[in-house]
Amino acid sequence: MSVKLKPVKEQVIVITGASSGIGLATAEEAAERGAMLVLGARSARALNEIVTKLSDRGCAAIAVECDVTEREQVEALGQAAIARFGRIDTWVNNAGVSIYGRIEDVSEADARRLFDTNFWGVVNGSLVAMPYLRRSGGALINVGSEVSDAVVPLQGFYSASKHAVKGFTDALRVEVVEVDEAPVSITLIQPTAVNTPFPQHAKNYMSQEPKLPTPQIEPKKVADAILDAAENPTRDTKVGMMAKINTAAFKFAPGMADKMAAKYVEKQQYDEPPRNPDGALYQPSERTHVVARTHGTGGKEPE
Repeated sequence: MSVKLKPVKEQVIVITGASSGIGLATAEEAAERGAMLVLGARSARALNEIVTKLSDRGCAAIAVECDVTEREQVEALGQAAIARFGRIDTWVNNAGVSIYGRIEDVSEADARRLFDTNFWGVVNGSLVAMPYLRRSGGALINVGSEVSDAVVPLQGFYSASKHAVKGFTDALRVEVVEVDEAPVSITLIQPTAVNTPFPQHAKNYMSQEPKLPTPQIEPKKVADAILDAAENPTRDTKVGMMAKINTAAFKFAPGMADKMAAKYVEKQQYDEPPRNPDGALYQPSERTHVVARTHGTGGKEPE
C-alpha cells in the first residue's frame, strides 16, 4: 500500500526526548514549519520553558512530562496529544542516553537502565503510537544511530541498544507495512556523531570527561532528516557522511572496521577529570541546549 503523508505544516507531531539535542532541534524546526507539537521529556520545567518560547513564536505546542521507560507515562503522552489536537500524524521516538566505560566495568543495573530508556522506550512509544497511526495514517520515526550497524568502544551498551532498536524497527515495519499493509511509514534514522549535550548526559565510568569523536554534524541536519521522513515515506536514512562510511565498513570489511573502531578510545575523552559522572541516566537534566557549548580546551563541552 502506498502511504500518503501530510506536509509538516499540517501535522500533529509527538517527540520524545524533546528537551535538548536532536529532540529539541526537531521541535524547533517543526515549529518553524508550522507543525502542532506534543513534546515529551522527564523534565517538566525544561519542557514548559521550551513550549513557552515556541508558543511566543506562534506554534501550537504542549508539554507532557514523560519518562519513556514507563509505559503508562507514554500512554499518557499519546492521550494528551489526542485530547489537545484530536490526532497524531507523526510520532518520533528520540529519547536516549549513553554510558561511557568499558563493558566489563558497567554495572548490570546501569546497563539495564540504559536499555529501559533506549530500547524499551522505543518499544513503548512505537506500541502506543501504532493504533493512532493505523487509524488515520502517519509516520513512526525511531532514532537509532550509525552504531545500529557499527560499534564504538567505551559505549558498548549504547551500541548494543541501538542494534536492538534497528532489529525491532525493521521487524515492526515488516509486520505493519508489508504484512498488514497499514497506512503507516516506519523509519529508522541513523545519525553519525552529532554536536549535542549527549556526552554530559551520559553516565561516565571513565577517569576523564567524555566527548564525542569528530567530525560531528549539527543537530539541524538530523532534524531535517526526521521531518523529511515525516513527509515522505522512508525506510531508513543515514545522516552524515561518517554514518555511511562506518556502517559500510562494518558490513563489507568488518575486520578492518574493528581496528578502525579501536582508535576511537582516545577520541572520546578530554584531558580533564569528569564533571558530572552520574549524567542523566536516572535523573533528568534541567538544561535545554540543542548543541554542546564551546569547551575551554578547544573542543566541545557537553552542557
